[in-house]
Amino acid sequence: MKHVLTLGEALGVIRTTETLATAASLGAGVGGAELNVAIGLARLGTGVTWLGRVGADGLGRRVVRELRAEGVDVIAPVVDQPTGLLLKERDALGRTVITYHRSGSAGSTLNAADLGAVDWSTFGVLHLTGITPALSGSAATTVTEAVRRAQNAGLTISFDVNHRSRLWSAEAATPVYRELAARSDVLFAGLDEAALLVGDPTSDPWDTVKALGSLGPSTVVLKLGERGALARSGEGRARASAVRVDVVDTVGAGDAFVAGYLAELTRDRPLTECLETAVAAGAAVCRVPGDWEGAITRAELAAEVTDPVVR
Repeated sequence: MKHVLTLGEALGVIRTTETLATAASLGAGVGGAELNVAIGLARLGTGVTWLGRVGADGLGRRVVRELRAEGVDVIAPVVDQPTGLLLKERDALGRTVITYHRSGSAGSTLNAADLGAVDWSTFGVLHLTGITPALSGSAATTVTEAVRRAQNAGLTISFDVNHRSRLWSAEAATPVYRELAARSDVLFAGLDEAALLVGDPTSDPWDTVKALGSLGPSTVVLKLGERGALARSGEGRARASAVRVDVVDTVGAGDAFVAGYLAELTRDRPLTECLETAVAAGAAVCRVPGDWEGAITRAELAAEVTDPVVR
């Protein structure tokens, strides 16, 4: 089984099911796309290391503690800048509202020198998102250098577009995404993200998958939300229907999806099985509050397959 390395920014999370203006109490936790993926992988029994900078503060210590408690190996240089913060609340219509406080954060100071702590011979997969290069020039350089070192070491490169419009514009992001897609082996995207890379999608999502594949990745995974997901690789095509659940919180579902896919990829499972586990993992995390708290375990996945609960 291949070990996975992922790198990016982890954030402290302050959340409430009310508005922040009226909430009498708040919950605290940690999050971040790559952190969510790492925990999802660990719960599915996959060896995984998360690399990122944290602040010399309580949130930074909590990030490291939570990751290690979930079985994730951690490379986390401590710096003077504060750990970034995510505020999650509900508006008057019950919709989740996310606010970031990450400008000048510890995670944004990620530097290529941090990669010196990585023994590339111990990993089989490098997973990246489009969030990290948006954080700063040094973070973008780190991503580029990580890809170079990973390719030299023979790793599989996994890239989830994960566009964040509040971090950078589509015009600034698109050429970076296209370059990372071209250098990736596995590309994950939603329909809106695919439009950034290859133009507006056609009525047939398989055409979008084909267009994404023309950028260079050997495997393309297209997330379709309530319509499930599609995948195409050298071994053929696969489609998985969505798993219907009572949705409590959708934040982190895409990260759980990626974790499910990569967990099977590291076991050399067939494309169809990779996609089915991805869909199951993405659905599971929606059942409980939190970005990763509902991430499915291998035992729970087996129970889901043998006795699925569909609502």
